[in-house]
Amino acid sequence: MSDDFEDIFRDTENFHRRLLKKMFKEMDDIEEAIRSGTLEGEWDIKPIEEPGVKGYVAQGRFKFGDKASPKALKLPKQIPEEVREPLTDVFQDDDNVKLYVELPGVEKTDIQLNVTQLRAEIKAKNFYKTIDLPTPDVEVDKATANYKNGVLEVVIPKTKKTTTNESKSTIKIE
Repeated sequence: MSDDFEDIFRDTENFHRRLLKKMFKEMDDIEEAIRSGTLEGEWDIKPIEEPGVKGYVAQGRFKFGDKASPKALKLPKQIPEEVREPLTDVFQDDDNVKLYVELPGVEKTDIQLNVTQLRAEIKAKNFYKTIDLPTPDVEVDKATANYKNGVLEVVIPKTKKTTTNESKSTIKIE
């Protein structure tokens, strides 16, 4: 087996170990939250540790009908906000580099676009993406952006000469 494959398998095994360790830590935290009353409700959590199988079985018990129900399940207040990477297309022709970024449900005023000679950075609500430009030979100060129907179109003109200093510009979105 080549060194590359051995590296891939070793990296996969290391990732798997870290993932299991994190999962078991999270389940221990949930068990502690249930015991301390931070996570309310009736719960039964059992670890599974058999040869070749590791994990947990977690069950919540709820009563329906006329019977009194247990306290409502309350999740921790700090739930991380999901950050999504928008779909993007990058094209270039002789004159321009063009970026198309899908940002569904985002208001134009919530979009922040920064462009340098090397990359474009898009921030909008729960979307974030950096895009490496295919060439550093662009005129950042002449870039334009238009947002319509959930799609951000960015046009960055190419320069005929190679630039050596990197400048940054925040682009106003039309």
